[in-house]
Amino acid sequence: METFAQQFWHETWVPFPVIVGRLLLAAVLGALVGLEREWRRRPAGLRTHILICLSTTTIAILAIEITHIDDFGGEEIRIDPLRLIEATTAGVAFLAAGLIFFAKGDVQGLTTGAGMWLAGTMGLAVGLGFWQIAVVLTLAAVVVLGALQMVQQKIRPQLPEDKETDSSSDPG
Repeated sequence: METFAQQFWHETWVPFPVIVGRLLLAAVLGALVGLEREWRRRPAGLRTHILICLSTTTIAILAIEITHIDDFGGEEIRIDPLRLIEATTAGVAFLAAGLIFFAKGDVQGLTTGAGMWLAGTMGLAVGLGFWQIAVVLTLAAVVVLGALQMVQQKIRPQLPEDKETDSSSDPG
């Protein structure tokens, strides 16, 4: 018979220091993308991107963990960790879609919404242990959000009335 402590606390399959490391890395990577959004004064910035990255990392870790505990070992229960990933991406996409709107003939918030979805992907990669992919993804995101913004401004200078908002080709 299991004690209360054994029922309350599951030993993790992934070593706990690795879980902590993954969560810390997710916070740092989410912060890198969030800082760029914060710098551009977009609606979803530092805290939002960190929270999305942390939550999706946790969901990915939980997907790994539930496949290794006996509580879900019966034949009547089938574990499909991909369902958690699908639900996570759908949930983040729902949040991101809430930021996108149409105003004065321009789509607004699209880049910020894409950044939120990207933060979710980064979190899933870190949580599943693919930190190398998450780091490269984060670096690519910073380049796309930062450096390509400058290139885009050179190609298509903003009109005087557009200086306060992004235009439809870079809504964000």
